[in-house]
Amino acid sequence: MKVGEIIAYNLKKVRMERNLSLSQLAGMAGVSKVVLSQIEKGDSNPTINTIWKITEALGLPYTSLLETPVSSVELVHKEDIAELVEEKYHILPYYTQGNQRDFEIYQIVMEPGCVHASVGHPAGSEEYIMVIGGRMTLRVEDAEYHLGKDDALSFEASSPHEYRNEENADAKAVMVIQY
Repeated sequence: MKVGEIIAYNLKKVRMERNLSLSQLAGMAGVSKVVLSQIEKGDSNPTINTIWKITEALGLPYTSLLETPVSSVELVHKEDIAELVEEKYHILPYYTQGNQRDFEIYQIVMEPGCVHASVGHPAGSEEYIMVIGGRMTLRVEDAEYHLGKDDALSFEASSPHEYRNEENADAKAVMVIQY
């Protein structure tokens, strides 16, 4: 993307998110509606001063209109994930917590006889488990839950909990941790 296209995309996105008309933003920024329209269409490369006026009016850092847009689509291929293995417990972090997420999504595979103890997650976190193959047992707050294929369990995850595969085949599940 060229700089003018980046500014056009970012400006229109911010203006729409804030439900501002071109006229409203023009009045706030002291820039003509025609100039704003040209910028949003990518027909104009605004001056540094014009960018300053617009970002100041929006309460944004100057560079915010210059940042390359992040795609709203993120494709993850299993072969690109660094699998973490601890004895018979395999965990694949598909999506990790970050600036744009307050959750994580993992695929877990437990080999036969696997026992995995979790020390717990930060206070207020929730864990969601959905078994997609095999069977597993979860121990949460001194209670045991037996889950088969397509069964799910959610729980407050700050205290220690345990996963077990007592079967003769792998158990596979999707885990979401909400922070």
